[in-house]
Amino acid sequence: MRTKIFQVDAFTNRRFAGNPAAVVPMESFPEDSVMLAIAAENNLAETGFLVPNGDEYNLRWFTPLVEVPLCGHATLASAAVVMERLEPERTRVVFHSKSGPLTVNRTDTGYVMNFPIRPSQLVPTPPGLAEALRVAPVEVFGNEFNYMALLESEEILRKLTPDLPAIAKMGRPGVIVTAAGSGK
Repeated sequence: MRTKIFQVDAFTNRRFAGNPAAVVPMESFPEDSVMLAIAAENNLAETGFLVPNGDEYNLRWFTPLVEVPLCGHATLASAAVVMERLEPERTRVVFHSKSGPLTVNRTDTGYVMNFPIRPSQLVPTPPGLAEALRVAPVEVFGNEFNYMALLESEEILRKLTPDLPAIAKMGRPGVIVTAAGSGK
């Protein structure tokens, strides 16, 4: 099997900034074990796998350890690959995923996507989360899919070096980590 692999930095207009994701266009999805091995080889937070579905695409996301049901930055990275490399004439793409259809539109300044609504509640910090993040969150919100940890500052977030195997054992498909932006 031979395929192209793209690495795209989402949420930035500068090289070596933003949130990197790998994007792997394929004719069909291989076995999950193969996608996990490719994601582990890429060693990024997520690798998106794209398969054509008529005029749209099927999309799955894998971390180096597990498949996740939704990944925003890897979806935007996949949209950039479709609209800039695979089909540059496109201005809109629909991805079919385990979280339902996700539509991304190209604008003059980038890409716009609406996420599925997943309400969360404030929860006590789950055991092991602060250790996995290597920093104590200010607050934690949770739903059936994710924990979302709010950190004290953007600076702390940018320096984060989480223990990804420990994150994978948190009992949710995803752990979102965020902080208020400084505007810089």
